[in-house]
Amino acid sequence: MLERWGGAISHRSAAAHWSLLPTRGGLVDMVVAGREGKRGQRGVRLHRSTTLLPADVTLKDGIPVTKPARTISDLRQIAGRGPEEGGVSQRELRRAIRQAEFFGLPLGSEEGDRTRSDLERDFLRLCRRHRLPKPEVNVRVGRDLVDFLWREQRLVVETDGYVPHRGKIAFQDDRERDLRLRGLGFIVIRLSERQIDEEPARVAEALRRELAP
Repeated sequence: MLERWGGAISHRSAAAHWSLLPTRGGLVDMVVAGREGKRGQRGVRLHRSTTLLPADVTLKDGIPVTKPARTISDLRQIAGRGPEEGGVSQRELRRAIRQAEFFGLPLGSEEGDRTRSDLERDFLRLCRRHRLPKPEVNVRVGRDLVDFLWREQRLVVETDGYVPHRGKIAFQDDRERDLRLRGLGFIVIRLSERQIDEEPARVAEALRRELAP
């Protein structure tokens, strides 16, 4: 398929095609294999890749596009670049990953830390940066799977991104989980994406108080 089409929609354009990010005007991102060959066209931002494989590309709505796992991998490479370069912000990257998980799209895992999202990985980095004790990650407490657990201090932290927790049912389910965990004697702290991104020192200090002997 890759040889037939010569390339595929990729990067932010692929994320929009998979409904992982909103559509943005401007150039269309397209990736081709190798360092030479197909030339760029008007309206196209051409990406050349020596790692692009036929298995990385599929047809969606009749259009060749990078698969979700490859799309997320490409977004990681351009995270932090400005829109004029076709880049995405860290917030957009996390949003794309959460949307893919919400839709049940196959992503694969790049880290062996048991995290299931970039938001969870950001929280682990916050713990390391502020020298907090390392928590257990995605473990069961009673009938519930919790994001982070300090077992000895009986502290649970849940990192709440918007997509997985949106809606009335999700809101009610979260509160029922909190009640069950508190009934087992655990302290439950819920942290938003904004708190982790913009208030890491404040978050770390609050956790340090709870983790103190």
